[in-house]
Amino acid sequence: MNETELPDSLALAWGLRTRPGRGPRPSLTLDRIVTAAIAVADADGLAAVSMSRVAGELGVATMSLYRYVPAKSDLLTLMIDVAPGPPPAPRAPDEQWRPALERWARALLEALRRHPWVRQVPVTGPPITPQSVAWMETGLASLRDTGLRGLEQLSTITLLSSHAREWASLTADMNAAAEAAGETGQEAENRYWQQLAMLTATGPFPALRELIGHLAEEEPEQADADFAFGLDRILDGVAVLIEQRRTG
Repeated sequence: MNETELPDSLALAWGLRTRPGRGPRPSLTLDRIVTAAIAVADADGLAAVSMSRVAGELGVATMSLYRYVPAKSDLLTLMIDVAPGPPPAPRAPDEQWRPALERWARALLEALRRHPWVRQVPVTGPPITPQSVAWMETGLASLRDTGLRGLEQLSTITLLSSHAREWASLTADMNAAAEAAGETGQEAENRYWQQLAMLTATGPFPALRELIGHLAEEEPEQADADFAFGLDRILDGVAVLIEQRRTG
C-alpha cells in the first residue's frame, strides 16, 4: 500500500468505499451494523463483540456482514469513531478560548464514560477517522486567534485529550473495583483514607500525616474535582504560553 492509499476501515468510515453492486438488494447498512456492534459492547463489553454476535443481533447470516465490513478490525475502527458522537458546539464568536476548550475537554470525558469499552482499544495513531477529525477540528478552532503556533495548538489538544482519557480510565477502574468489593466509590475512598491514616500514624510519613489532618478539616471534594484541578492547571499553562506569544 502506498502512502496515500487508504486502508479499508478508513475508506469505509469516510464513505469512500461502498458495498459491491452484485447480489440481492441489501437488507443491511453499514450504520446499522456499527450501531448494533456498539450496543453489544455497551451491554456486554468489548470482548463480546464478534461478527457472529453482531449478525445474530441483526437477524442475518454472519457472512452477510462481510459484504459491508471486510474484517472485525475494521468494525472496531468504525465503532471507536462513531461511539463518542459528535463534538460539542464550536467556539462561539463571542466566546473566549479557555471556556471553549474546557467545554471540549469535559464533553470528551463524558463521551468516554458513555462507552467505557472505548478506552480498552489501544490508540494506534493520530486522529484520522471522521468523528475523531471533527473533534480535533473543534478543539483546534477553540484556539483561533490565540497566537499559538500550529504544533502548540495540536499539543494542547493532545494534552487535554490524554487528561480526559486517563481520568475516564482511572475512575472506571476504581469504580469497578469498588463495585466488585460491594462498595460505592465514596465508601472505597473513605476506607482508603482510614487505612492510610492507620498505617502512617507513626514512622517517616510527616507529610502524609499533615495531609490527612488537612483533609479532615476541608469540605469533601465534588465529583471529578481532581479532573477539574488538572484541567485548570493545563489551561493555566496554556494561558501563560498564549501571553508569551502575544507579547514576545
